[in-house]
Formats: sequence, structure tokens, C-alpha cells
Amino acid sequence: MAEGIIVRVSGPVVEAEGMTGAQMHEMVEVGRERLIGEVIRIDRDIATIQVYESTSGLKLGEPVIGTGRPLSVELGPGLIGNIYDGIQRPLEVLRKEVGPFIVRGTKAPPLPRDRIWHFKPKVKVGDAISGGDVLGTVTESKLIEHRILVPPNIQGKILEIVEEGDYRVDDAIATIKMGNEEKTLKMFHEWPVRQPRPYKARLLSGEPLITGQRVIDTFFPIVKGGSASIPGGFGTGKTITLQQLAKWSDADVIIYVGCGERGNEMVDILSTFPELSDPRSGEPLMERTILIANTSNMPVSAREASIYTGVTIGEYYRDMGYHVALMADSTSRWAEALREISGRLEEMPAEEGFPSYLPTRLAEFYERAGAVKTLGSEDKVGSLSIMGAVSPPGGDFSEPVTAHTKRFTKVFWALDKELADARHYPAINWILSYSEYVADISEWWSKNIDRDWQAYRNEAIKILQREDELKEIVKLVGPEALPDSQRLILEAARMLRIAFLQQNALDPVDTYSTPLKQFKMLKIIVDFYHGARAIIDRGVPIFKVTQLPVISEIMRMKSEVPNDKVQLLDEIYERVKRQLSELEEAVR
Repeated sequence: MAEGIIVRVSGPVVEAEGMTGAQMHEMVEVGRERLIGEVIRIDRDIATIQVYESTSGLKLGEPVIGTGRPLSVELGPGLIGNIYDGIQRPLEVLRKEVGPFIVRGTKAPPLPRDRIWHFKPKVKVGDAISGGDVLGTVTESKLIEHRILVPPNIQGKILEIVEEGDYRVDDAIATIKMGNEEKTLKMFHEWPVRQPRPYKARLLSGEPLITGQRVIDTFFPIVKGGSASIPGGFGTGKTITLQQLAKWSDADVIIYVGCGERGNEMVDILSTFPELSDPRSGEPLMERTILIANTSNMPVSAREASIYTGVTIGEYYRDMGYHVALMADSTSRWAEALREISGRLEEMPAEEGFPSYLPTRLAEFYERAGAVKTLGSEDKVGSLSIMGAVSPPGGDFSEPVTAHTKRFTKVFWALDKELADARHYPAINWILSYSEYVADISEWWSKNIDRDWQAYRNEAIKILQREDELKEIVKLVGPEALPDSQRLILEAARMLRIAFLQQNALDPVDTYSTPLKQFKMLKIIVDFYHGARAIIDRGVPIFKVTQLPVISEIMRMKSEVPNDKVQLLDEIYERVKRQLSELEEAVR
């Protein structure tokens, strides 16, 4: 292992000489307090290190010791329900040891070494195994059966396997023969955070990630294994939208990464998630959630590590055959960390001071999303969906982080400051946003909900687009100067905006909508528009249409019709048809 001494300190960047034998991305211990760092540049025997803890008080001449291994995370039982910092230190354990503020150099094992797990073996002596095979299972939470996987780089024959019983994560559970040597396997293994975990094949997913948010599921959907970005200026609702996705999406495992955000946002998650129930099982949401908190008062360099820590843990659960959703809030803070480190390294800056390799880093991150056929003898399919918030200064979507992120994600949920100021949440702008997965998931909606889903979705978007085209005319002459057919477009668009797209996260009925409820609501509004247009063409004035009593029912249906009583929407639909028919008869 390399051993050297500090010769330069510049914020989170440290240079050490005498580091002959050090490797790129090797984890090192810096100073007498053995701070955790990572080698990011090597020039002869001088290693440049980014330190993931505060470097205040470091002195020249203090030792730097290499560990001989890359920055890695521990993968095994005990991850679910835990909260870590950016380098996978368990914050609850550290709080008990040193108080509410982390003391430099404090370390604790990521997985609890004293906790007992009931292990059930799935293999027997003599079985041939390879990476991705399941050695056995433990019950990690009420929602997650943890499958103990053979590490990807291991294959051989089982020589010993423990019997069913209670064990700790660092107990030996199996011995395998690899060529001429024997290797002991435990319940956990380590994996480098910067190295994507391998898989057999990448799959084209056609199953949507159902979030319960109508503007997302119906208008701009994401598939399981997809990638999405959610850019927006300050106060547009990025965090609350990501928290809604974490609460209600139908993924098996949720990983929420708070990267450089305010500490009170992570506190909000910690206080609300245990009280909320998973919509599918009724169990607390923390039973399927892992939190990684690198708040704004933590060392800036650890922001980058937190992103990679989260995605590596996500790939691990994906390899078990689970559907995983990762929310990163916010990738802009990560990019700012890259900019600061790049400046300390005196690298040539690119646009707006960001390093020239910013697009590469963003691509590497989002490319780790996907639906895959996992390693192992079983045919397991898992997925990792990545949703990243972007915080462009002043809401400028042309700035580098937003522009490059847009290149690498297939869903773009553009948050609008005007909508947020008008208290319209989620403040996703339906003109600027898009999803490239609509064609991929239309078959799922046709089979499971209704074959006309895509037609109704497309028609609703056309109505909103026509309203946007009419806005400038309305500003000049007012809506009264428009013909009745165009005034009907404005009325239908208003119904879509308020009764369908706007959603109250604090309303127990409206906070989550099933796909069936979403489609029935959309069908009511679109068919109302078509029915009203037909009778207006026959001479019925628009003011008669807007006075129909059923309109108030449509505006209230999102909060008055629970998900388990969607048949009430069928009754509203019948009243729409009846009242339009009666109006036409009365005018004749």
C-alpha cells in the first residue's frame, strides 16, 4: 500500500507525495485523523486526493495511507430503512456515538454487525454457482425479502453452506472452490461505487412506473428502468414532486439521495415516511426506502460520492430482481461540486466554469438506469429508474447542467415558475415537457386500462396546445371577442388544468390517483369537450354550456371520488351525456 505525506491543501483537495503505487480512484486515509479520501489524479509520485470530510486543520507533512481498494459500498441486509451520508456512514449510529454533528474521522460500519438475520439457504453442497446466483434469503423488512447474491466476479462450486438459522452479516455462510483456491462468502460484499454492476442483457421496458401523479402518468410517463429530469427554479416544487414520487411510485425499493439540499428537507422525509403507508401493502414507506443525505452543510466533495453511492445500492437491489426508483435531489449541487473541485485542480473551465467532462459524468450516471436481465442461473428481471432534479439559476433551462441532462434523459418534466406562483402543483409545464416513452407503454395501458388511452391523451394535449395559441389573442381582445368554438377550447383547457393536472399532495384523496381513475377523469373531460362542440356547432350558445350543473361536479371529482369508488366517475360521465343532450333538446 502507498504511503506518503501531505504537501498541499486547497479546500477539499489535498496533494501527497511519496504515493508510488497508488491507483486512480483508490480510497486513502488522510492525516492523523484518517479522513476518507479518493485519489483523482496521479503525477509521478504525487497523488491528488479529494477528501470527503472537512480538511480544516490539516497540516503539511501529515501522513496519507492508501487502502489498496477503491471507494466502495457494503451491500447486504440492513440497508432498508437506514439513512447514510454520501460515503455510506450510518448517520443514526454516528448520532448516538458523537452527537448531532459528525466529528471528522468518525467511522462506523454501514451494515450493523450486531444485528441477527434469519438466513434460509437456497443452494446445497456441490452446486455450481456464479455471479448473481442467490445463496439464500433473509427477511430485511416486511416488504423486502433480501436475496444474498454471489458477487459478480465469483464463480465456483459450493464446498460448504450453513444450515437455516440466525447469523450476523459478517459470519461466513458459504465456502466455494474457485480453481485451486477456496473462498469464504458472507452475507454482504463490497462493490466500487464508480463501477456499474454487470448484467446479462439490457431490456426494452414497456411497463410504466406508476406514480399516482396524473400529469406524469398520463401526459409524460416514465417506464420502469427509465430516466427523467425535473428542472425548475427556486420554489417551483422540485423537492415536493420528488417526494411525491418516492411516496407513491410502484417501485419495490426507493432510494432518495439528498445531494447538497437543505437539511430540513431530509428531516421532512424522515418524519413523514414512517407515518405514510405504501399504497400496495399498507406498510410504512420506510419499509422499502433507503435515504442518503449529503446536506448543504456537509463537505462539498461528498456530494459526488452520494450520487454514486445511491446508484450502486440501486443496482444491487435491481440485481435481486426488484424494481428500484432512485430520486436525486439535486444533480445541480453535484455539478457545482465538480466545478469547485475542478477549480481547485486548476483545470481549464468550459461553459459557465463547469469542467469540460461534465456531460460525460452526467451520461455515466443516467446510463446506469435501465431494465435488465440480471446475472445468475435464474431468469431474473430487474430495473433501476433514475429521476434527477436540476436547479438552473433563475430557471434558465439553457444553462449547462439542464441542457446536458436533457440530452441523456428521455423524460423532461419542466417546472414552471408562473404555475408555482399560481399555486398550481405539480407545476409541470405541459408545453415544454415531453416523454419519449409514450409509444413504449401504450400497449400496457391498452391491455390493463383502456385501448383508447393514447387517443384521449393526445386529444387532451391538443386542447392545451390550442389554448396556448389563443392566449395572446385573449390578452389583446379578451375572451368575449372569440367565437364560441374557441371559447369552448378555453373552457375545456381550464377544466383539464384545474380538474385533472392540478393535484393536491396534502389531500388524502387527491394525493394519489390510480391509472383507472386517471383515465376515467380524462375521458369525462375530453368527451365533454367533444359533446359540447357538437351542440355548439348546431347553434347552442357557449354560455348555456358553461352553466351546466355537471361542470362543478367535474371540477370537484378529483377530491370527491376515492380510488376505490371509481364507479362514481361513470355516474358523472352519464350525467355529462344526459345534460348535454337535454340542453340541445331545449334549444331546439
